Amino acid sequence: MQLDVIRQRLRALGAMPLHEQRVLRDWVQCQPHDQGRRRPSDFLPKPVREALPALDAELHGMARLISTHPADDGSARLLVGLIDGQAVETVLLPRDGVCVSSQVGCAVGCQFCMTGRDGLIRQVTSGEIVAQVVLARAQRPVKKVVFMGMGEPAHNLDNVIDAIALLGTEGNIGHKNLVFSTVGDVRAFERLAAGVVKPALALSLHTTKPALRERLLPRAPKLTPRELVEHGERYARLTGYPVQFQWTLLEGVNDGADEMDGIVELLKGKHAVLNMIPYNTIPDLAFKRPSWEKARAIAAVLHQRGVLTKLRDSAGQDVDGGCGQLRARAANPRTIPIRTIAADQ
Repeated sequence: MQLDVIRQRLRALGAMPLHEQRVLRDWVQCQPHDQGRRRPSDFLPKPVREALPALDAELHGMARLISTHPADDGSARLLVGLIDGQAVETVLLPRDGVCVSSQVGCAVGCQFCMTGRDGLIRQVTSGEIVAQVVLARAQRPVKKVVFMGMGEPAHNLDNVIDAIALLGTEGNIGHKNLVFSTVGDVRAFERLAAGVVKPALALSLHTTKPALRERLLPRAPKLTPRELVEHGERYARLTGYPVQFQWTLLEGVNDGADEMDGIVELLKGKHAVLNMIPYNTIPDLAFKRPSWEKARAIAAVLHQRGVLTKLRDSAGQDVDGGCGQLRARAANPRTIPIRTIAADQ
């Protein structure tokens, strides 16, 4: 269900904007309707009050918990069923965060990512995106939402932006704690810059070499690493908070001295942070995870050379909930095959 459809139904019942906000706020914040000074019987039009039980059931039915897979670090991978029988994975993160999915599958086909191996099955609606946050909030506090789960948010732009707008207003989540992660799309930069809620931006960089990036991210928009950084820098200056550049560290692929020189040349002096994430192992793929000692040494050198670098170990790896490990485990078997490349190409 789309958020616009929910609003249209409320308006058809006589709801004014304040009434819409109250109903949606109660849902996204997991609050009972009778909380606060103004009870529904005192505030909402009678047709809206009468429709609330059925509407609440529909809202909560958009995302149902199939199974929970807790990890040793306090995170948990949730298998979430959607109303049509498809499924996505949502990850509860340490420190009150949640990672949500914007698509069932993904069409970008990043060579080191499990999600892309299934291809794209369908878009996740704006309501289903918010419903993942509601499901997470039913289990623990949520103060940060990252759009880093299954799918490419820029390929589902309308739904993702609608969800961000609701989460950043009625959802009571700080705008910089809403993180839009993308491989890069000019349309996304334009739409995010024009929005009332301007989320933080995370850009998948992974290499400074244009040809290598095209092989690693075969269906990403044809932006060079330099063009991607330039778009990110403009957005960072507009919003006032740094862009996060994501770098999946692959042994023997993008961990050489030439790449480190390229990172310094591209990012030094930019309003940015480089998140370096050692590759999370996926069976049947040829890529290898570098040692933690090597990754730490690379991050330290980059930091010394003027690039703010954070070495991150993905949450939930022991339950296949880390970056690049998510997939539609309960989805129908219809997939779009994606050709893989060897790690040494």
